Amino acid sequence: MAIIQKITPCLWFDNQAEEAAKFYVSLFKNSAIGAVTRYGKEGFEVHGKPEGSAMTVSFRLEGQEFTALNGGPHFKFSEAISFVVRCETQTEVDHYWDKLGDGGDERARQCGWLKDKYGVSWQIVPAALFEMMAGTDKIKSGRVMRAMLQMKKLDLTVLRQAYEGNS
Repeated sequence: MAIIQKITPCLWFDNQAEEAAKFYVSLFKNSAIGAVTRYGKEGFEVHGKPEGSAMTVSFRLEGQEFTALNGGPHFKFSEAISFVVRCETQTEVDHYWDKLGDGGDERARQCGWLKDKYGVSWQIVPAALFEMMAGTDKIKSGRVMRAMLQMKKLDLTVLRQAYEGNS
């Protein structure tokens, strides 16, 4: 019997749900598209979507279930919600930063945050940053914070140098 994820984020798109889900699945390992529901003739006067176009797309990224919905232009994404991608290496940070940021809002990039071409906000963060920031040595974590505030894409080497006092 499959385990059902109790809480699933639903991302509201105008009409790019299927395209966005395929894009995200292409970037993350252990990811897949699930069920796609399609609009029919019923309710056209309410939803206004062409028959056969995607209504919802279930997809999984690294084991996390998501739903993408083509709900129309009524709601937009904001930075109030973002997805944190914990990266083990700088190569991984670079990969997600470059791929998710391609075509996104250049102005929305700071401290590891970016907005992708669909308007979804992501935080691309070296996992080690959480350890450095949560440490009991406030001087070290303060140096890391100062270094991070100067960055757009996070640089793990520079953050580690700041932590050790070698910046």
